[in-house]
Amino acid sequence: MIRKLAFGLFDSGETILGALVFSTFFPLYITEYIDPKIYSLLYSFSFLLSFIIALYLGKKADREGKRKNFFVYFSLAVSLFCIMLFPFHKLPYISLLIFLFLAISHQQAFVFYNSLLLEFEEKGITSGMGVALGYVASAVSLLFLVSILEPPEGYIYLGVLFIGLSLPSFLFIKNPPQTSNIRLIEIFKDRKFIFLMLSILSVTEVANTLIAMMGIYLKEVYGMENEEIYRVIGLSAVGGILGGILWGKLIDAHKDIRSIFSLGFYLWILFLLILPLVPKNLILVAGLIAGLSLAHLWTCSRILILKKFPEGEASVRLSFLSLSERIASTTGLLTWSILLYITGDNYRFSVILMSVFPILGLIIFKKTVR
Repeated sequence: MIRKLAFGLFDSGETILGALVFSTFFPLYITEYIDPKIYSLLYSFSFLLSFIIALYLGKKADREGKRKNFFVYFSLAVSLFCIMLFPFHKLPYISLLIFLFLAISHQQAFVFYNSLLLEFEEKGITSGMGVALGYVASAVSLLFLVSILEPPEGYIYLGVLFIGLSLPSFLFIKNPPQTSNIRLIEIFKDRKFIFLMLSILSVTEVANTLIAMMGIYLKEVYGMENEEIYRVIGLSAVGGILGGILWGKLIDAHKDIRSIFSLGFYLWILFLLILPLVPKNLILVAGLIAGLSLAHLWTCSRILILKKFPEGEASVRLSFLSLSERIASTTGLLTWSILLYITGDNYRFSVILMSVFPILGLIIFKKTVR
């Protein structure tokens, strides 16, 4: 139980960092000095660079069995770069460079963190506990920390908090011994794996769009005030906490990860089709379904890759999962913008059209698992 909790605590630290540093503090600060489009471009480039680095280091970690080593190195780097944002706060271009190093280190740490699941017998509940604690951390960040911690001093506290929440993983989770010397070209030629990643991408696009745009949707469609919006998003977080535990237990109990993962496509299709029809007095139910759907994706996707492909190749293959999540952040919002333009800002109809993505993902997934 201590090891599971240690795994989950890192997820909570990573979520706090994402909510406050990557999504709030630094973007608001740096866009006062450079064009937001330039910032977005550089941030996107860091994802691509991170993927290339993760492929190289992932292959090395898989070959030499050093997944935990890289996890520790990059977690320490995340803390260091976060703290370094404080003394360079008045030098925006140097701060931007430090932030990009922080973003790359963060991505690397998360890839090797996911690969540590190999060390657990009950991978499902361990992954689910991480997701659940991540949602708890997200709620704590939005309700308390965002009003207490302010940049630039806040970077110091967040860097220390992150390493503090990472420390139990350093101490209690062992390094997975599985090794492999696969060539990268073999993975790129693995049609089953590539199509699986496309199917995961299809629902990740919807998930990231939901996270980014749900508040705006509730305001535009239902005319909700901020307090009402927070209540709906808060209930979705409750759904995420419950969903992480639920899906984790189902994975461990039923073993067939493919059938459990396929449920997620139906959940997303159901959510996208009923959301435009839900009256305001029942919107909390939709929020609960959203939380369950998000928890399903984050809990099951990493387990699916670990269970359906050679364990010795975990780090390299999880690099693709990390990249798909970052690509989805861009393509999902771009697609949503295009749909709003086509429909003349008809939010309800645009949501219905977004259901095409999980439908296509389900078709691809069904062909992949045959």
